[in-house]
Amino acid sequence: MTDIRHAAPSRLSGLTPTHFVAIVTLGALILASMGQVAPSPQQLATGLPGMVDLVGRMLPPNTEPAFLWRVGVRILETFQIALVGAAIGIVLSLPVAWLAARGVSPLGRGHYVFKAFVSFLRTVPDLVWALLFVATVGLGAVAGTMTIMVDTIGFCGRFFAEAMEDAEKDPQDALTAIGARRSSILAGAILPDIAPSLTNSSLFALEKAVRSSVVLGLVGAGGIGQELKVAFDLFQYRNASTIILVIFVIVLAMELITDKLRARIQ
Repeated sequence: MTDIRHAAPSRLSGLTPTHFVAIVTLGALILASMGQVAPSPQQLATGLPGMVDLVGRMLPPNTEPAFLWRVGVRILETFQIALVGAAIGIVLSLPVAWLAARGVSPLGRGHYVFKAFVSFLRTVPDLVWALLFVATVGLGAVAGTMTIMVDTIGFCGRFFAEAMEDAEKDPQDALTAIGARRSSILAGAILPDIAPSLTNSSLFALEKAVRSSVVLGLVGAGGIGQELKVAFDLFQYRNASTIILVIFVIVLAMELITDKLRARIQ
């Protein structure tokens, strides 16, 4: 009879002492951090009445026609910021991703420079970029558009480069064998193969841009976020609740539209 203890593999057979120490250290760090930054039951109990009071002051939402018109204008501006910024960012992401893609870039090992550049754009938060552009070009929608553009390059640049690296090699090898240039290989073999992936990533970028553009107004980069900040600064909580509901509807509608488009592509 076979000994079950020898037949059954140990679930921890791949756990090395280094992995064990890392897991224990991570667990200790999480527990220590929870004691410092996680809300305590007392804080939750104390803050709950204040939250209930705030929600009560936010209801019912302000539905005055003049205010709704102003919100509509700001929403339109927000959508314009997201659309233009994402469109420019997606177009610029293609050459950046080509230069950053391993094995595809015409720069050889120099692709690491552009890969690091894309990582830098993606690492810096949206609000930080917005603050930088507000300081350079001034308050308004232009700063918001530039922020979305840079954020989109960081987002799409990574996924476009990964898609180019994973593209089918046989068509590329065939074009290389007849002496085609790298730009011709990109246009004739790589882009046709990864077109569905590029479209999918672009739709995600547009959806992300809409969500991001909502909050850019908090630092003066235009859009509906600026109206929301004014409402909270002036304690106009009914106005704030209206704006929050409108933002929810817009973001939800954009997610539904992009989901349907992705479903058709797939």
